Amino acid sequence: MLDNLPRGTICIEDLEIGMVRHLRKVVTDRDIEMFAEVSTDHNPVHLDDAYAQDTIFEGRIAHGMLTAGLISAVIGEQLPGHGTVYLGQTLKFMAPVRPGDTVLAEVKVLSIDHHKRRVQLDTRCMVDGKVVLKGEATVLAPSAKFD
Repeated sequence: MLDNLPRGTICIEDLEIGMVRHLRKVVTDRDIEMFAEVSTDHNPVHLDDAYAQDTIFEGRIAHGMLTAGLISAVIGEQLPGHGTVYLGQTLKFMAPVRPGDTVLAEVKVLSIDHHKRRVQLDTRCMVDGKVVLKGEATVLAPSAKFD
């Protein structure tokens, strides 16, 4: 389930500090299996119930980068959106995401360098109001001057 705000592009000329966009997604077993297939990360903590039960997580968890991918979706689809180029991302994983969890991925504009078209973004993912991932992204925003 995805309840994105409208997709498209917000050009750098229209960005404002404090702007926020988000999406909400239920992480499914299928998502985890597909991510394992695409990434080739078949760590059993993600895929094997019996194995994962004996870990510090006491059950299966989603790949951290699957969760981080939801941040990428907000950036690439909403804020700034289509045409945005990722330049960097810091990530700190705070808590696991489990199959069936609803993740709220949120991106907020922290600063804008209009001359260089650089935008600094606060990025976070939450489950039931608890931060499970946080970080910052730097992106090259699209410009109306080049469309």
